Amino acid sequence: MLWLQNNSMTETKKKYFLLYLNTGGGHLAPAKSIASCIDKLSSGSVDPVLINGFEKAHKIIQFFIEDGYRKLQSGGKWFYEFLYALYHIPLVTVINDIVLSPSIIPYLKKRILEEKPEKIIIFHFFLIRPVYSIIKKYSLKIDVFTVVTDPFTAHPFWFVNKKQNFILFSERLKLHALKKNIPKQNLHVFPFLLDARFATPVAAEDLPALKKKYGFEASMKMVLIFGGGDGIPNGKRILELLLKSNPGINIGIVCGKDNDLFIESTKLKQQYEEQNVQVFGYVDFIYDLLNISDFVITKAGASAMMEILHLQKMPIVIDYIWGQEKGNMEFIRDNNMGIFERDINKLPLIIADLIKNKEKHSYYTENIRRKNLHIGTEEVSRFILNS
Repeated sequence: MLWLQNNSMTETKKKYFLLYLNTGGGHLAPAKSIASCIDKLSSGSVDPVLINGFEKAHKIIQFFIEDGYRKLQSGGKWFYEFLYALYHIPLVTVINDIVLSPSIIPYLKKRILEEKPEKIIIFHFFLIRPVYSIIKKYSLKIDVFTVVTDPFTAHPFWFVNKKQNFILFSERLKLHALKKNIPKQNLHVFPFLLDARFATPVAAEDLPALKKKYGFEASMKMVLIFGGGDGIPNGKRILELLLKSNPGINIGIVCGKDNDLFIESTKLKQQYEEQNVQVFGYVDFIYDLLNISDFVITKAGASAMMEILHLQKMPIVIDYIWGQEKGNMEFIRDNNMGIFERDINKLPLIIADLIKNKEKHSYYTENIRRKNLHIGTEEVSRFILNS
């Protein structure tokens, strides 16, 4: 009898689809956060289903979009920025959609028609056209929300369809959308999405033990080289510069999915015979690594940037994608919450100065605290549930 009751409850459970692509961690991470929060807030009455839009796409398309993104970030940023500029031309965006849609639509159509989700939440702009095409073709009544994961300056693809229900993360981007003739009632602004744990830093008295756990000297300052799930541009060179300068601090580098960077960084550690240097691949404990760090050398990816700031660590930004991530860099620089420096040869001097000049370091971290940043995951989840 109990089995029959549980089975009946499962059948009546509402489904929400959360659609993402594996192009950096900035799309999957917020999708996971919302899925977890919706599950909690709904007391299990909603089944949030994470779906990779390229799950059944042709391998060539997957390689071009996912692996191509990573390679362009590390070695061909100029070409990525060239493509980004082209996407401002309406005809180019239409052609791009037409090319990609056939690889996305069949799988999404099958899942949508078979599982009948009540709501769909989109976390990547390449999935917008396929979702709305399916809904229109089959006259489906499904509420759709588009989460624009770029908080300040967004890729133009997000706003091609002006009739969407947008979830945004800054008034700056809302003003941009209004200029694009997006109806005001379609624009909903919230604090940025992050895992809830980033709202609470680890207590100071627990940091020495946490440093030891990951192979670092408990009493030393620490710099972390971290650009997100796809690694960081010029990561090998940055590590080498720091090792040559012999700063007398802990150094960690997170290589993400960049296997070449992991191999090269491991060789450098062995070459310099440094005990207080640790090399990490793709990790699920970035919360811990950021907590034990004092300075974070990073690029201006949205999720990585917000994780650093919410834990009140000082970012040193060495790169950003023109247009798309420019606003992220400006948010840090213009609010004096960190340093922007493209010339990586200056990094050893910057780190040495911050270690020597405690007041200077405190100036940046105090500005981060004054910003009083909040995590919007619960607010966004409630909005989706109640809309």
